[in-house]
Amino acid sequence: MKVALVHDFLREYGGAERVVEALHQLFPDAPLYVAFTDPQAMGIHWQRFEGWDIRQTWLARVPLIKKIFSPLRIFAPAAFRSLDLSEYDVVISSSNAYFAKAVRVKKPAVHLCYCHTPPRSLYGYSTMTDWEKNKVTKVFGTLINHVCRVMDVRLADGVDVFIANSQEVRRRIQKFYRRDSVVIHPPVQVPSKLPAIKNETEKYFLYVNRLAFAKHPELAVQVATKRKLPLKVVGSGKILPELQAMAGETVEFLGSVGDEQLDHLYTNAKALLYPVEDEDFGIVPVEAMGYGVPVIAHRSGGPQETIIGLDQATKQHPATGIFFDALTVAGLEVAIDKFLANQQKFSRDQIHAHAETFDTARFKKEILALVKKTAS
Repeated sequence: MKVALVHDFLREYGGAERVVEALHQLFPDAPLYVAFTDPQAMGIHWQRFEGWDIRQTWLARVPLIKKIFSPLRIFAPAAFRSLDLSEYDVVISSSNAYFAKAVRVKKPAVHLCYCHTPPRSLYGYSTMTDWEKNKVTKVFGTLINHVCRVMDVRLADGVDVFIANSQEVRRRIQKFYRRDSVVIHPPVQVPSKLPAIKNETEKYFLYVNRLAFAKHPELAVQVATKRKLPLKVVGSGKILPELQAMAGETVEFLGSVGDEQLDHLYTNAKALLYPVEDEDFGIVPVEAMGYGVPVIAHRSGGPQETIIGLDQATKQHPATGIFFDALTVAGLEVAIDKFLANQQKFSRDQIHAHAETFDTARFKKEILALVKKTAS
């Protein structure tokens, strides 16, 4: 089979890009089609994609596209539909926007769409920026979103098989597209064995994610500052200056870090703070659990499928974290207090064993089985 991979764009590194990496490992000869690339924005993570056969759409030739892409995204489906994919037997798109799914395939070729979520901005979910705060962007954004939403539903009809990254996203696909989907959880790099903790006295709380509106890093920073708790923040984003302004002396911002440093940070963390709203799946919590680290997460979205809360634990399924309901400083603060009072109930070995059920080998096996089933 000749396989092509399609992804919205390469301008940040997150869970969606990790899925693309795993797909590329499965199909190393497959070219990757994207709207455009932005190596500078990806920083140290761009090296992960060096040497790949990456093919950009005509949008990449538009002047200043990297700065003005948001208002021009209305043209993205046309860019993807212009791609000639007639030589491929299988096309696998990876999308959390609405345009990669627009690609056309020539029958009997099949189009599998790994849907990280129907576009959050089109269906009322919180996004990376609080774009509705500005009256001008709210007016124009609402109009563009309406047009894009109509196109998104229409484009979904061109997908042969939807793959949802969680039961949460499966429900969204059913709700907005009226389509069923196959659930295949994203790949997570889980250590084969737990790394040894090098320094018990170094224990700290950890935040790992993009510094963006929907991720609510400000809650972690505000609680750590208020309670004088040691907190290490990993990630980059536009709201970094705001976070630095509100942070106390116990909060340390590390920016984007390499794999080796991230391994060390996970290994020595007391707990991961994950105050994310309506997460699609959430690779970071599972990644942290792979190091035996408990997760304190907001009770919404994908983490409800991957974390076993203290109030849900059984002998067969021990606790791997704590949920909180109120997405506020007070809500997170109560959850941290609950964690500190029950630390002895969390076993690093048991948490690690739970995370292994989401490893990369499982993802690759399930994807290959689906490709063979649909393309035969």
